[in-house]
Amino acid sequence: MSSFLRTIRFSALSLGLAASLSLQSCDFLLGSKQDPQVDDVLRQGAIDPNLVQGVIGYVPVLPVWGGFVKPTDVYVGYDEMVYVVDNASGGNDAGVWVLDQKGDRQQFIPVPGATKITQDRRLITYVLGRADSIINGETFNLATVYVLTGTGTRNPQIIQRLIHPRNDNSRSNTNFRGVFDTQVEFTGIATTHDNGFYLTRRGPTNSLTSTAVPDNTVLIYRPDRSNNGSIRNLNPNSSSLRSVMAVSGITSFLAPPQLVFGMSNSMDFILLQSAPAAEYKALWIRQIDNPETGISYTENANLLNFDESKANRFLYEGFRFTNPTDICIAPDETGYIFVIDAARDSLYQFTRLGFEGVNPPPASGITKQVIASFGGRGAGPFQFNNPQGVAYFRRTVFVADTGNGRVLRYRLSIDLER
Repeated sequence: MSSFLRTIRFSALSLGLAASLSLQSCDFLLGSKQDPQVDDVLRQGAIDPNLVQGVIGYVPVLPVWGGFVKPTDVYVGYDEMVYVVDNASGGNDAGVWVLDQKGDRQQFIPVPGATKITQDRRLITYVLGRADSIINGETFNLATVYVLTGTGTRNPQIIQRLIHPRNDNSRSNTNFRGVFDTQVEFTGIATTHDNGFYLTRRGPTNSLTSTAVPDNTVLIYRPDRSNNGSIRNLNPNSSSLRSVMAVSGITSFLAPPQLVFGMSNSMDFILLQSAPAAEYKALWIRQIDNPETGISYTENANLLNFDESKANRFLYEGFRFTNPTDICIAPDETGYIFVIDAARDSLYQFTRLGFEGVNPPPASGITKQVIASFGGRGAGPFQFNNPQGVAYFRRTVFVADTGNGRVLRYRLSIDLER
C-alpha cells in the first residue's frame, strides 16, 4: 500500500471517521480494497489520470447523512448548527432539519415550499419558500422569504415574511400580475458583513422599459430587511459578463465561522444563471464605491485571463456549466469557489483567480492547479443525482444530493491531518 494511502488511512482514523470499519492492513477509509464501494473511491478519486494521480483530491467523510426526502440545500450557520432544507413534495411538508456537527437531528422546522437557507451574523435565519396570500379575494401562492430567530434552539420563531411582489419597492405602484407573479421564484440569498443581504429572483416578466424591476434580478436589502432597490445594470435577457438570465443562486464572500478578525467586508458576489443561452453561468459582480459617483456594480473581467501555464480549466470558459444550482466560497486562506451543477451531477472547484483545481502541495514540483472536481450520475461516494446545494465549513465541503436523499461531506486529502 502506498505511503499516500497509509497517510489518508491514518488521518481518517484520527478524525474518528472510520471507527466502525475494518482495520486490516490495506483498509482505506471505507474498508477493504476488495470492497466494490472502495474500488469506486480509489478509481474516481484520481479525478484525472493525466494530472498527478493520487497526489491530491477530495475524500468522502463518513458516515453519509441519509434519510432525507428531497434535500435542496445544506448550510452551516454562524451558530455552527448544520441546516438541511428538505423540500419533500414542495408543499407544506417542506422545512428545515437542524443537525449538530455529528449529524444528529435536533429538530425539524416546517417552512412551506422551502428551498434555500442562509444566516446572518446576528443568527437571524432566512429560508426561501412559498406562502399563500389573498389578493382581491383570491388566494395566490407566492415566493416568500421566511425570517426566523432561534433556529439553533428549541424555540424557533418566524418573525417576518417578505412576500413577492410587496418585498420589491419598484412594484409599489404596479398592479398585481396574477399568474405571472405566481411564476416568480426566489432562487438564492446571501448575507453581507453589515447583515444586509442579496436576494435573487427569476420569472417571466423582464421588460427593460418598465418602471418596475425585471423579474430576473438581484434585489438588495438593508440590515433591517427593507428593500434598497436592485442592481439595475444586470441584463435579464442577453448574455454578457453582467447578465442575470434565470438566475439560480448567489453567494457573497462572507461565510461562517464567526471570527473576531478577518471577516470579509466585500460587497462583491457571484451569481449563477440557469438559462441555456447564458454563456457565463457563474458571474463575479463587483461593487465599486466611488465617493464622487456613488455605488455601482461591474464585471470582474480579470477572470477572462486564461493563464494556461497555471491551470487547464477555468471558471469563465464559455458554457462551462449546464444548470448550476448553488455556489459557495471558502472564507479561509484557500478562497476556493465551489459550484454544484444539477444537470451534470457534478461538484466543481476553482480558485479566486478562476482557475479550476486546488493548490498543489508545497515542494511537489507541480506548477499547475490540480483538478479536483468530480461527479457523474449515480449513488456512489463520488456521484450525485440532481444535486441542489453546496456549503463549506472548516475545510469540509457539504453537498445536498437531492435525488439520492442524502448529504455528503468531503475533505481534501492533504487536509485530513489538520
